[in-house]
Amino acid sequence: MIESPATMRAVVLDAPGPPEALQLRDLPIPMPEPGQVLIRVKAFGLNRSELHTRLGLAEGVTFPRVLGIEAVGVVADCPGAEFPVGQQVAAMMGGMGRTFDGGYAEYTSVPAAQVVPFTSSLDWAVLGAVPEMLQTANGSLTTGLDAQPGQSILIRGGTSSVGMITAVLAKQRGMTVLSTTRDPAKADALKQIGVDHVPIDTGAVAAEVRAIVDGGVDTALELVGTPTLPDTLRATTIHGVVCFTGMLSNQWTVENFYPNAYLPRGVRLAAYSGDASDLSAEVLQEFLDTVADGGATVPIHRIFTLDQIREAHAYMESGKSVGKLVVLT
Repeated sequence: MIESPATMRAVVLDAPGPPEALQLRDLPIPMPEPGQVLIRVKAFGLNRSELHTRLGLAEGVTFPRVLGIEAVGVVADCPGAEFPVGQQVAAMMGGMGRTFDGGYAEYTSVPAAQVVPFTSSLDWAVLGAVPEMLQTANGSLTTGLDAQPGQSILIRGGTSSVGMITAVLAKQRGMTVLSTTRDPAKADALKQIGVDHVPIDTGAVAAEVRAIVDGGVDTALELVGTPTLPDTLRATTIHGVVCFTGMLSNQWTVENFYPNAYLPRGVRLAAYSGDASDLSAEVLQEFLDTVADGGATVPIHRIFTLDQIREAHAYMESGKSVGKLVVLT
């Protein structure tokens, strides 16, 4: 076991509220039981899921709670010997930051099944941006869309962290990428990561998409939510697939859903949500190696410290970021 102080700094949410509800406190370092892994957290990414929790929109959350559905760091203790002490690891999902304390802390204890090992010399800020973002993007492309080389893809909500990493992965597959943003000033950031076309999202982009790709795109990733989903479906070709993965709009339900009226003829609607088991160590390692070799980019917008967690949450809520927000501990 790595020697450590008896207490740690952690971000605690006693009840839903504004960014000021996030309290930085000293807490006892968790004591892992067999089957759990104690991780010395080095960095973690911010996710809309945590914003939903802070706003009181998430279900199944108990308070007080240390937020954070993901983290990267090194193994500090592992009673069951699933991982060696000192091993670099990522942890994510499975109730982290909701039903048990998560990654917004200097240490976190999580079930071993939610831990993915890796080895990398990349900066912790880069590593902290990757796990949940990569899991979601890779799962959406593979399980959700079954995306194939040479196909076209529309990414609705393109300047989100998941939207940007999906564009990176899609270009690696040789796909034609259309990625939307509401802000024309953000278009260059999308072009810089290889996006081929950047429709400016006024709420209706289907006509423009069909003008770019005759008949509509083969695949589409919906990250904005149900307000734009009907238009995304209309932008997709017959036998094309739309995957509903995100809800940046905080709207994720469709009232009075009647499939024959809602779905364009022949367009398929899928959904994706994943867990740590959906990101294999091989996929994570391959991606990190590709980044280290210069073959892929991790879209980081801004890096914060743990002391800046309120500022970081306010920034996430503002929607100003183009890519991932990361916190170093």
